[in-house]
Parts: sequence; structure tokens; C-alpha cells
Amino acid sequence: MQLTQDAELRTLLEETRVIALVGASDRPDRPSYRVMRTLQEHGYRVIPINPQITGEHLHGEFVFRDLSQIGDPIDLVDIFRNSAAAGEAVDDAIAAGAKAVWMQLGVVNDVAAARAEAAGLKVVMDRCPAIELARLGIAPIA
Repeated sequence: MQLTQDAELRTLLEETRVIALVGASDRPDRPSYRVMRTLQEHGYRVIPINPQITGEHLHGEFVFRDLSQIGDPIDLVDIFRNSAAAGEAVDDAIAAGAKAVWMQLGVVNDVAAARAEAAGLKVVMDRCPAIELARLGIAPIA
């Protein structure tokens, strides 16, 4: 189910606790670096995914190669990949048992979104959760 309404986005963000961030960067000038920090400051556990820096730590969290390595349940997979590469991240999210996929600003892949929806995942495209938290005035997670 693709979420577009404020109430739907609010519910998803309020129910989420664990986020896997695909495309996490260790470079402070990259948006994924700042978004990960913002989400953590809001109270989420954010697990970084990046095969190029696997085994390192980013904002205090171990960096995994891919979603299949994470042993904990994942509520939401935040995708910082281009639209074409988002399909693979969505397939990995489905295989990992995630509840939702969130494609970042500028990332739209209708075919991958349809696969996620068919597998029962909630889908958000072309939005940033950090921006939506502020815009919707969602309180930090206790």
C-alpha cells in the first residue's frame, strides 16, 4: 500500500522503531549521513547498510553489507539509492521481512513499489522521513 496522506505517513513514522538505511554514507557532506543522524536523534535505531564500508561503525552502529545480515526485525527500509537501483533494495527488504520501504527524495520506482505492495509492505516514494518528521511535528520516540 503506497502511503501519500499525512495521516498515513504519521502512523508509519510513529509505529516505526528500527530503520535500515540502505546507502548510508560515512561522508558528512552526504544527505544519508545527516538523515541517519537526524533519525537517531529522534529516537529511532538506524542500522546502516553499505557494502563499501561494511564492518565499520557509523554514528555508533555497525555497518552491514546488506539487509540479509541483520538479525533483528526491521520496521522500515530507507533507500538512498537511485531509482533503478531501488528495485534491488526493495527485493532485499521483502526478503528480510521489513514492514515498509521508503524511497528517498527523487527516488521513484513504480515496478519495485508494486512488488513491495504485493508482498504486503507499505511504500513511500520521493520523500524524506527526516523532513516528514519535522513537517508533521512528530514527537521524538521515548
